[in-house]
Amino acid sequence: MKLELVTNAKAIIGESLLWVPEEGRLYWADIKAPALYALDHASGETRRWELPADLGGFALDGKGRAFLALRNGLHWLDLTSGALEMVAPPPFDTRLIRFNESGCDSQGRFWVGTMTDPPAGVETTRTGALYSYTSREGLRAYPDFSFITNGMAWSADERGMFLSRSEERTIYRYAYDVRSGRLGERQIFAIVEGEGIPDGAALDETGIYWCAIHGGWALHGYDPSGQLVERVSLPVSQPTMCCFAGPDLDWLYISSARDGLDAAQIAREPQAGGLFRLQVNRRGQKRHWRVA
Repeated sequence: MKLELVTNAKAIIGESLLWVPEEGRLYWADIKAPALYALDHASGETRRWELPADLGGFALDGKGRAFLALRNGLHWLDLTSGALEMVAPPPFDTRLIRFNESGCDSQGRFWVGTMTDPPAGVETTRTGALYSYTSREGLRAYPDFSFITNGMAWSADERGMFLSRSEERTIYRYAYDVRSGRLGERQIFAIVEGEGIPDGAALDETGIYWCAIHGGWALHGYDPSGQLVERVSLPVSQPTMCCFAGPDLDWLYISSARDGLDAAQIAREPQAGGLFRLQVNRRGQKRHWRVA
């Protein structure tokens, strides 16, 4: 499998890869130099929408709008005009906390976590949280999730939802009721060993959970029993997420970050913050992208 640098974006934190097959585009975000991007898979042409606040996650409505989890609240973005419309104010102190990582289930329920991210020199005891949103249900909080959630993904039958607790280096699998959007009993799915912590993830058609190992220079693939069965080395230390894309879902895109790297580290990994891809010998699982 040959790794290709798609664009040396120099993203501070590239994240939230989302394949939209109806458009043939891969959408992604730079959280900290806040912008939404859309990459045409076939031509390589890229569109960019600059944003006023940290972008922690997003989805689309299929009608020319993107639903954005910005640090200053949930917004609709008109992809033609670039106009923003507030949907809900942020449910946290924006000086200390921002949204982080999102995903949609088949019912159009938009899930998004949060993380502490205060200014330099400011300490806080606040912790992360987890929310879901639909226009019918509004913004719903899940108070039992007082940690940073990453690695959000669903099993093919949507009876399981994966969430990692990065600071514990642990990936959990929760029982999931897609009709109600309720999470049930959790089980440890996998524990990341060695260098790095679990970040964004995607599932392939065989049930392998592909996870970006932030700080670990690699992607890990865990089989349905949670055993590490694949490892893809990368030229960047901070991969952030992976996503299957392309007409046959056999391209694996990988975002990365350069946040926190000093000049010497960037000299060692000049492609940090780049967007990569490789063609793989398996198909990815379809990921839902539409918010209701």
